[in-house]
Amino acid sequence: MQLDETNRSILRILQSDARKPFSEIAREIEMSSATVHDRVGQLEDEEIIQGYHTKVDPRAVGYGTSAVVGLRIEQGEEDSAVNRLRNIEGVQEIHLTTGEWDVVLRVYAEDTDHLRELMFDNIARIEGFSRSQTMVILGSELESHSLPI
Repeated sequence: MQLDETNRSILRILQSDARKPFSEIAREIEMSSATVHDRVGQLEDEEIIQGYHTKVDPRAVGYGTSAVVGLRIEQGEEDSAVNRLRNIEGVQEIHLTTGEWDVVLRVYAEDTDHLRELMFDNIARIEGFSRSQTMVILGSELESHSLPI
């Protein structure tokens, strides 16, 4: 699907407020609500829009510690390791990367004791695990899930 400027405008608006009614989007881009509804449906069908999410403050639900974890995985074990990582509570992001680390994770834990448990009792025990580096996040200055469209 080719993204024209209208589709890009709709995407920009939805990235800033996914709950904005189609009638308000239509007013902003000077189109009918029905046209906006149809275009959003097409963007969803083409999986350009891949979902709608609620951002929750991790601290409010008991996750006061966050970390980025680089993992070295033995060659040939990457797929198996990633499948096991998907099932570990607290692992929120899994990225296959180039460079020093084969896999980079974003994890959430209740506190540093829970993070230690997550690392030693779960992540370090996956098949193919070789070594890791954990970087505790002290604060986040920018966390954006919006793309420059």
